[in-house]
Amino acid sequence: MRRPDHPTTTRPTAVNGALPGPESPESPEAREALEADGPWGGGPGAGVPERTVPGAGAPEAGGPDHAVPGPTTAPPLPTDGVTAEAVLAPYLQGQAADFLRSLRLHREHSAPSDAGGQGAEAAARALRRSARRISGSLHTFRTVLDPAWADHLRTELAWLSGILAREHAYAGRLTRLLDALHQLSGATLPAARGTRPATKPGAQPATTTAARTAGAPEAQGRAVLGVGAARAGALLERQLTLARTRAHSAALQALGSSRFHAVADAVALLASEVPLAPGTTGRGTEALLEPAERAEQRLLAAVVALPADESAEPYNEAQDAAWHQARLLLRLHRYAHEVVLGAADPVLTGAGHALDLHRDAAEAAAAAAAAARTPRIAPATAYALGVLHADQRHEVEAARAVFRETWPYATAMTAP
Repeated sequence: MRRPDHPTTTRPTAVNGALPGPESPESPEAREALEADGPWGGGPGAGVPERTVPGAGAPEAGGPDHAVPGPTTAPPLPTDGVTAEAVLAPYLQGQAADFLRSLRLHREHSAPSDAGGQGAEAAARALRRSARRISGSLHTFRTVLDPAWADHLRTELAWLSGILAREHAYAGRLTRLLDALHQLSGATLPAARGTRPATKPGAQPATTTAARTAGAPEAQGRAVLGVGAARAGALLERQLTLARTRAHSAALQALGSSRFHAVADAVALLASEVPLAPGTTGRGTEALLEPAERAEQRLLAAVVALPADESAEPYNEAQDAAWHQARLLLRLHRYAHEVVLGAADPVLTGAGHALDLHRDAAEAAAAAAAAARTPRIAPATAYALGVLHADQRHEVEAARAVFRETWPYATAMTAP
């Protein structure tokens, strides 16, 4: 882990080599909260106060100065006076407090008087943000925490975060696809987006339809696209709005379930007490640096395993899983960096944003392909959906290129 005030753009060693020992981090009280659904950003926090730890071995008030302390099994405090508990516990408790605060706001704004539900939507985003940070920290620092408690709460928070994310995901996907349809139908269609071969193994049915039609003259292609775009947009709106409505109902049902109330109770307890693993109390911050370094190494190894540029093709949906895994590991590294150093790693802002765009484009392309498989749709509608699918797959490739350009560790990208 690097200090946020000493950013670097080159990795000291390759991923398959031994990483240098981590620096001793500072122990900030304050953390810079990053908006989970917004762009990546934020640098190191400023004005971070030092954490103080009471002195060890001082005589009790009113006791004799010459009293000899009795035997104890507690490990000695680290020489720097900062323990792993003093760093991890405030972070988890702060996220738990944010979770409970967001839950209260969500309940207040879920009333019928909240026109448009914007307050409830913002509160749901904040809920997901806190749930993901708690869940990710429980995963990374499991060895420092009570393992049974951490595994159970992490699973429940992952369930809750997934339930709450679906409605937002469907809404964002619909907006992205309708905007792309409007841009494609309102301008000359780039040849690269409509003339991909249809015989490639594993190509989506929508792309096959588009490729068959793409041999027509350019003017005819624009006319067909203009006719089909409106119908394709209406089809996507029906399908994704229905999916969003169902996701909204599922979220409301989950928030009223006994399972959710048990999660909320567990988070409320976390806000006041963090169950630690036996023997963790009094350990130094190296107990946090080790799992944080493992999380970083898993991220670097996943980036090395990404397919090379030479194998990059627009219709390579089978490769999406590796990129999604890299995005997940980058998020876990981000949260571990927040715990240990008090802020997200600023040099990974661009790379994280690129992986978010990659995920959005890949899921939008899959939605367009699924809509093209709707029975008995008009050829013009299938053509427009095929063009839309091709456009989003090119967006996938563009996001991958941006990631490689913004990834700061050149040795990790070129390691054998």
